[in-house]
Amino acid sequence: MVKFLDIIFNTGIGVALLGFISASAMFLIWWERKVSAWIQNRFGPMRVGWHGLLQPIADAVKLLLKENISPASADKLVWWLAPFFAVVPAVMAFICMPFDKNLIARDLNTGVLFMIAITSICVFGIFMAGWGSNNKYSLLSAMRAVAQIISYEIPLTLSVLTVLMFANSLSMQDIVRAQSKYWFIVYPNLTIAFIIYIISATAEVNRAPFDISEAESELVAGFHTEYSGMKFAMFFIGEYTNFFIISAIAATLFLGGWQGPFLPPVVWFLLKTYAIVFLLMWVRWTFPRVRVDQLMAFAWKVLTPIAFVNLLIAGLFLIKTR
Repeated sequence: MVKFLDIIFNTGIGVALLGFISASAMFLIWWERKVSAWIQNRFGPMRVGWHGLLQPIADAVKLLLKENISPASADKLVWWLAPFFAVVPAVMAFICMPFDKNLIARDLNTGVLFMIAITSICVFGIFMAGWGSNNKYSLLSAMRAVAQIISYEIPLTLSVLTVLMFANSLSMQDIVRAQSKYWFIVYPNLTIAFIIYIISATAEVNRAPFDISEAESELVAGFHTEYSGMKFAMFFIGEYTNFFIISAIAATLFLGGWQGPFLPPVVWFLLKTYAIVFLLMWVRWTFPRVRVDQLMAFAWKVLTPIAFVNLLIAGLFLIKTR
């Protein structure tokens, strides 16, 4: 009986998370259109619902009705599985995301390690899409994405390690509680770590100005060139879900997570997360796309050395203060 109730409870959590992920992805798609329109001095979606609020639903219906075309020369199994590898890891990352002091699916004592590991799996979906499509443009895009994600994973992890040294824990909830007096971002070392994290995370999720793997000017549309209908929609959902996740992790590690006065904790968490989302949207529609050689040089010659030096200085500071 107890096991049966556990199954029902876990299923309920899963359904609630899937509902939130779907609603969040649709909201972010609409919001990005409105933010880009605001920056470019235009209206954006206006006709479907109030200020185009129902436009994502119309897009979802359109994608549901579109035919799923499979390339004749594609590796069918790899091509078919790729969208799942792009979406499922992003969904799994919500397992240890602390929305509130009690609102968390599982408070793992290695939560940060789990988040870094599970979000890195998305690169398999991208590479499988490029390889399985049997398309030169898609394959080149996938190879770029793999090189980019692996390169920027290093400074991102080093910036997270700096936070872990201050929090002295791998639990996401413990990291939030460690910021009960001051958010970590107020410390100079962690301010630098925050900047490194934001830049690296932007590259991790292929957001402009680091969307080299989807560069339309030379790669048509990148790794999902051969996808249509709901398979294309799954890549889109995975991209915006990862976008929310990197922002939520930043809010948790550097901005105190769900902590804040007056408002409910979950409201604070979402406010901080969407503030970072807005910042990254602003960056996307402000800066031009960089070249692939500039992208890789920036990771290895700039971000990684700075992250190492910052980690060393943070360690020396903690040794002196403890």
